Amino acid sequence: MPCDMHYDIFSIMKSEIEVIESGGVTSPEGFCAGATYAGIKKKAKGSLDLGILFSEEPCAAAGVFTTNRIKAAAVVLSQKRVQSGRAQAVVINSGCANAGTGEPGMADATEMAELVAKNIGLSLEDILVASTGVIGERLPMKLVRAGIDQIVLSKDGGHELARAIMTTDTVPKETAVAVKAGESRFTIGGIAKGAGMIHPNLATLLCFLTTDAAVEAGFLRLALRKAADVSFNMISIDGDTSPNDTVLILANGKAGNKPISKRSREAGVFQKALDRVCVYLAKCIARDGEGASKLIEVTVSGAPTTSKARMAARTVVSSPLVKSAVHGNDPNWGRILAAVGRSGVEVVESKIELYIGKICVVKDGLPLPFDKREVVKVLKNGEVPIRLNLNLGTAEATAWGCDLSEEYVTINSQYTT
Repeated sequence: MPCDMHYDIFSIMKSEIEVIESGGVTSPEGFCAGATYAGIKKKAKGSLDLGILFSEEPCAAAGVFTTNRIKAAAVVLSQKRVQSGRAQAVVINSGCANAGTGEPGMADATEMAELVAKNIGLSLEDILVASTGVIGERLPMKLVRAGIDQIVLSKDGGHELARAIMTTDTVPKETAVAVKAGESRFTIGGIAKGAGMIHPNLATLLCFLTTDAAVEAGFLRLALRKAADVSFNMISIDGDTSPNDTVLILANGKAGNKPISKRSREAGVFQKALDRVCVYLAKCIARDGEGASKLIEVTVSGAPTTSKARMAARTVVSSPLVKSAVHGNDPNWGRILAAVGRSGVEVVESKIELYIGKICVVKDGLPLPFDKREVVKVLKNGEVPIRLNLNLGTAEATAWGCDLSEEYVTINSQYTT
């Protein structure tokens, strides 16, 4: 509470957050990246599957990871190393999750980090690791060894890295913002991947965030957790989460500002900018759901607490019946009410308001007459907004997901064949 109040006090601080055109994870000063095709995943035109993110300077570091009790070797390794609050590079592969592989898999993840440490000249403890792909297969280390030697790091290499971490994604996901906060100037950038096995409390997603701001490690951990809670923990594609989910942030201080702590004047602006980057990337993931054609945005207001608003919004956006109705342009609003009713959140039916787009279909818990053709028009859009007001409090939250199509089943019935 005191921390949030402090943010509010300094929210009047003159600040500006601007999106950087074609920005990405290497937009902040002092970061470079590179990627190659090592042969880990099936070859496709322009395919890349192994990459490195590197900072010229040691970084404060923080991470959030999968809550799945089955954890990939890379998650176990990075979760342990990031506790030190420092790192300087990340090595990432796609095409092989290296999960469910026991001690041999851990040895492979460790060797991958060792190879990068040797090539760049860093301490092994400053190298983090991330993997994504098929579960139950070990990394083809012969290919990894050769691939790491091929990677060339550059300032523009962040775009290559964004492609290298993709699995069933159809597009790379990257962004960056430039921040002016009083006399301070800094940049936050990021890339992410994910299209399936996406659900709150992380999912089959990887996200790598960078900033040239100087940030105290303790505040960086707090800020990342808050950003993840309003972004990656508010998306759902199919209700599954994987053993590999990883979100990492590196802050190298190249901007030259006084280190930001929870007591700093810049703390609120930094949090707002980080939230914006993470929400953008989270929405990109939801929009690119396997087989999806629409982004669904569910906002629940009037909840007693933020946690309850989040729970209700996540339940609605992850409902297979709601997702199917949106896919078929079916104005079956009863599915939305049924989902919020089973969410575990207190509801009073006679107080509920429901909107699809700007059209109110339920008021005071009762259906209103509406033109179905107008609701169908909303459902046919590439973005479908749904709003629920519980009228039981002042808390609000938004979750994002996508429609459920036949193509989703096709993709996931042939994933390894």
